[in-house]
Amino acid sequence: MSKTNYYAIMKLLIAISHNLKAQLTSLLLLTMVVTALSCCKSSTSIDRNKFKIVEIDTLLIGKISIRAILVDGNKIWYGADKGRFGNVDLANNRKYETISETDSIKAEYRSIAQTSDNIFLLNAGSPAQLYKVSKNSGSVKVAYSESHEKTFYDSMAFWNDKEGIAVGDPIDTCFSIIITRNGGESWQKINCQEIPAIFDGEAAFAASNSNIVLKGNQVWIVSGGKRSRVFYSADKGKNWKVFETPIISGEAMTGIFTADFYDDKIGIIAGGNYEKPLQNFGNKAITYDGGKSWKLISENSGFGYSSCIQFVPGSNGNGIVSVGASGLSFSADAGLTWNQLLTDASLYTIRFIDANTAIAAGKNKIIRIRFK
Repeated sequence: MSKTNYYAIMKLLIAISHNLKAQLTSLLLLTMVVTALSCCKSSTSIDRNKFKIVEIDTLLIGKISIRAILVDGNKIWYGADKGRFGNVDLANNRKYETISETDSIKAEYRSIAQTSDNIFLLNAGSPAQLYKVSKNSGSVKVAYSESHEKTFYDSMAFWNDKEGIAVGDPIDTCFSIIITRNGGESWQKINCQEIPAIFDGEAAFAASNSNIVLKGNQVWIVSGGKRSRVFYSADKGKNWKVFETPIISGEAMTGIFTADFYDDKIGIIAGGNYEKPLQNFGNKAITYDGGKSWKLISENSGFGYSSCIQFVPGSNGNGIVSVGASGLSFSADAGLTWNQLLTDASLYTIRFIDANTAIAAGKNKIIRIRFK
């Protein structure tokens, strides 16, 4: 071999060696990146799964039934049975309660909502009385009234300080939907010609003031009974669509009892069969397209009948908590698997204060739950 050929071959071998070394270095770097990402993912997963136990503080106890609560700064407002409503101040544990009378019939408040200045409570029977309560003075005013043998309002919420909505069971061919555009001073009922018709036997449930969900200008209302569907408006109740769901239906006490949306795309619905409270199939579903389509999750596992379901704040839609017949259950993986953190089946409704603290209420109590 000539010296020229020898040097040429050596140069080629060196080049190949350098190229191989570069590839090995790139492969090593890629491996390190993947490992780091895996570690981060694992750490995030562990962080989401930190809810292993709960600590309970009892804020209110007595012979009372509470299905409607809201968080107003340090105050937890509630609507209850026998015409009672009030609040608990978390800062000093002071309690305020009053009783209202409606034509000598004590109201059952299962709907509650707020603006910056007022609390709104709506009776769940006939006559329906919608009360406007001043946060500052405590003055009470009837803002809306409705009397019909079928009148039964289920849930209420506000988009902002001017616009709010409440839904009730059907009287004619549609849900009873009332809307305010002036801060709750007055309410107007939507004509049935403007809302998708309901099926015979389709209704809503006043289980936990959570069958209305608002995000931006949007509103979702869930139904049950003979059909389990989601009624949707993108423009604060002016135009409506309705979407089918796979949640169990067909009987009076089956269907969607509760809903929540993490953002305008990720939502969850739950319920089941109230008369078969441990039945845990066909009772929970999730959407990733704003409610247009739904997929059943954790079939034959997890909780049974659910009265209220809520996303954990800051969980990217992965953290979910349910209360109902199976107690309090938590999921860290968007509802695929569930851990039972409380066996207490007497909790009807729950709302988060922050990512680690929630308020729950139900039979004879209001409690604060610290997730650990």
